[in-house]
Amino acid sequence: MYQGRAPATGLVAVAIAHALALFVAVAVGLNNSGGHVNPAVTLGVLLGGRISLLRSFYYWVAQLLGAIMACLLLRLATDGMRPVGFTVGAGVGELHALLLEIILTFGLVYTVYATAIDPKRGSLGTIAPLAIGFIVGANILVGGPFDGASMNPARAFGPALVGWRWHHHWIYWVGPFAGAALAALIYEYLLIPAEAPHPHQPLAPEDY
Repeated sequence: MYQGRAPATGLVAVAIAHALALFVAVAVGLNNSGGHVNPAVTLGVLLGGRISLLRSFYYWVAQLLGAIMACLLLRLATDGMRPVGFTVGAGVGELHALLLEIILTFGLVYTVYATAIDPKRGSLGTIAPLAIGFIVGANILVGGPFDGASMNPARAFGPALVGWRWHHHWIYWVGPFAGAALAALIYEYLLIPAEAPHPHQPLAPEDY
């Protein structure tokens, strides 16, 4: 993650790297799994009734395992260096960091709904991975110096477990989940008309 004492050029590099990596990750997984790489996004899609609870559970397990494996490989490649993980910046209160995570994740999940889920999206759906990557990069530029701008519980959990650094860790679960839930409920039930066709086939009863 970005620590607030790094130069501004370091923050820009981190934001661009995250934006490009997420763009690719969502693009390659979009046709098969919906491009789910974030437990908060999965929660939002679940609350909107777009996937089943069972599928959400599978996604959450895969996301957490992926984060752990990535951090283990990083620790191996760096000769045993402990991942720094996410923490609240100096002078930033826990409640302020929590509010920031809620706002940033709200923007992320709102973007996911607008570009990848909304039945009215039309040709806008083709740029969904790019838009999702861009909003994450922009959010890192905004929130990086204050709390790291996680927006993703898996991205916070992997470094915390491998590096065994748990200070303020609860913020990176509660904040993203709250922000994702708010964005999903608002977009799904206020902005998508009730008569709009559902983009997915009805799920079989056994999926619930």
